[in-house]
Amino acid sequence: MAAVLAANTAWAGPAALQGTVTEVYNGQTLQITQPGGAAVEVRLAGVDVPEPCQNWGPDARDALKAWVMGRQVTVTPSGRAEKGRIAATVTLEGANINSRMVEEGHAWSVRERYDRGPYVKQERMAHSLLRGLHAAGGALRPADFRRQHGPC
Repeated sequence: MAAVLAANTAWAGPAALQGTVTEVYNGQTLQITQPGGAAVEVRLAGVDVPEPCQNWGPDARDALKAWVMGRQVTVTPSGRAEKGRIAATVTLEGANINSRMVEEGHAWSVRERYDRGPYVKQERMAHSLLRGLHAAGGALRPADFRRQHGPC
């Protein structure tokens, strides 16, 4: 899977987009439709969500869908993700949805080399409180799941 561009990479795209969430594909990818009718696929930046066929994958998708489907959100791009999607932070009424996914135990903070990612505090708290995917123990990060079981 292609890596998301780092936040310090020059971004030539728009500073922020607004639109209504019209589709939630999985726990990390959604579509917004802007007021002019243009649809944009968005991947939540800084989070690592279970694969759709992995334990907790459907739960993560359902949580994201419950929070944002049909709602007006702001998308702050940080780069491009695979398949031409925008990697971004999604906010709903001032709340950071990326962070909330980790806080509620539906995702991990992204890891790259020695960096524990932007939501490591939220991840540690969710793990300590046994929220979401941390409740049963033994949850596999998506990269580890793909190594052991292949893609969905």
